[in-house]
Amino acid sequence: MKGQYTKKSVWMGIATFFIVLFTMPLGHALMIIMEKTMTPHAVNWAAFWMGVVGIVMTIYGIFVKGDTKQTLLGLFGGLLFWTGWVEFLYVYYAHRFGVQPLYDAAGNIVTKPEYLIMPTSLGFFVMFMMLYVFSAKTGCYFIEWIQKKLLRNKKVEVQLKPMAHHSSLVTFLELNVMMWCGYLILLICYDDHFLGDRHPMTIALAIVCLVASFYMMRYQLKIKTWGYSIRYAISTVIVFWNFVEIVGRWNWITEIWVHPSEYKTEMITMLIVFILLFTIIASFSRKKIIN
Repeated sequence: MKGQYTKKSVWMGIATFFIVLFTMPLGHALMIIMEKTMTPHAVNWAAFWMGVVGIVMTIYGIFVKGDTKQTLLGLFGGLLFWTGWVEFLYVYYAHRFGVQPLYDAAGNIVTKPEYLIMPTSLGFFVMFMMLYVFSAKTGCYFIEWIQKKLLRNKKVEVQLKPMAHHSSLVTFLELNVMMWCGYLILLICYDDHFLGDRHPMTIALAIVCLVASFYMMRYQLKIKTWGYSIRYAISTVIVFWNFVEIVGRWNWITEIWVHPSEYKTEMITMLIVFILLFTIIASFSRKKIIN
């Protein structure tokens, strides 16, 4: 593993990990608050404009100077796009066509309607992976490992070319594709027609995600630039969040972000810490200390 730990890199790794980590529960809580406090018509329009703002932020990030600024714009642009044009769009069509949620034996909702239809996008995800694996040269170690195993001595016939690198767009795509992948894997595992949430393979997935996130964090703590650290944190957090989702499904932890009105103190505290971390990073970026 290249690089050495320094006080700066360790602080940077921890800060970026938590700023990305907090976007997960805060994003979930935002969706629930919107659904409970707004009319369906208002939610639909809010989601539409949320996605538009996300796209505009990402495109603007392509043209601004500074790797950290570009990465932050791609991160928040991607989050707004995913929430507005992906998750809420599934919510809209699930409600429009009367898709029923999945209940457990006690009558509690274990899977919302929008997530029951999300696995139908598996074919589109595979299309993306065809491009990344057989055409693009990326910085993703996992994809590079797949390319090495699949292509081996065929790299002369299959030339991998790097895409134009814009940190904003790279971050936007990384976030959305990894979120997409995480949802598909979890939802397929939860489906009793395939595995089920207590299946040994699902349990193994939870363990692998936890161990992998710690392994990835070892490298994260050695990165010495904020933009790269944020981008790497996205991968680390999403892998770790898969573990959180599974143990939450088993009721091993209390998912306070699912009931934000009942855990106001915890959610507000999380929001304050998130704002503080973002303010610090944004402040350093303006001063060009970290670019």
